[in-house]
Amino acid sequence: MGSNDFVTLFLLVAAVLIFLQLRSVLGRRTGNEKPPFEPYSSRDASQVPGTDDGKLVTLPRRDEGGDDRFSAIDSFAKPGTSLNSSLRDLVAVDPSFNPKEFLNGARLAYEMIVTAFAEGDRKTLKNLLSRDVYEGFDGAISERESRGEMMKSTFVGIEKAEIKQVSVKDSEEQVTVRVVCQLITATFGKDGKLIDGDPEAVSEVNDIWTFARDIRSRDPNWKLVATESEQ
Repeated sequence: MGSNDFVTLFLLVAAVLIFLQLRSVLGRRTGNEKPPFEPYSSRDASQVPGTDDGKLVTLPRRDEGGDDRFSAIDSFAKPGTSLNSSLRDLVAVDPSFNPKEFLNGARLAYEMIVTAFAEGDRKTLKNLLSRDVYEGFDGAISERESRGEMMKSTFVGIEKAEIKQVSVKDSEEQVTVRVVCQLITATFGKDGKLIDGDPEAVSEVNDIWTFARDIRSRDPNWKLVATESEQ
């Protein structure tokens, strides 16, 4: 037997041994195997394998339980309080409202509005303010510009933001928020001299802002409709 024949025989024996070993590890197909689980198949998506006895665990559907939409309200405001009651009234007409998500959006809007006002960014303000509030902000910016003044503002952060009042009138929902934030604000004259504020001092600002949205509108955005400073 030549050396080539010996190598061929050796490889053949090795292949047979590997096949037998794999067969013992992986097993044979008997025809009783379960089909692979397909999470995106056309069967009911509310059922997934979850127990060892072959039964299915049924997950609750979004539309099950009529009071589920109020769970976010009860976890946000203590049941039995006036705030909880008014939030429930709002959710009854606007099921998409979530107080926690709203506050996150209000925080972002507050920072954007304060920054845009300091920079004289009318385009940003117009998208976030009601017509009446925008006219007030625009007038203040115009007066500042006419005097050649420049306002510098650094937004440090929001210490606290809380919903104080909720109301629904006709088709408009309104939410009043109390915001406590830290700002560094200073206004300089056209000669560059400081005329108001302190460019190095952090000051606390307490504002009460009211946001509103038309329930009938497909636009999910809220606009600032009223502002006042808390003394």
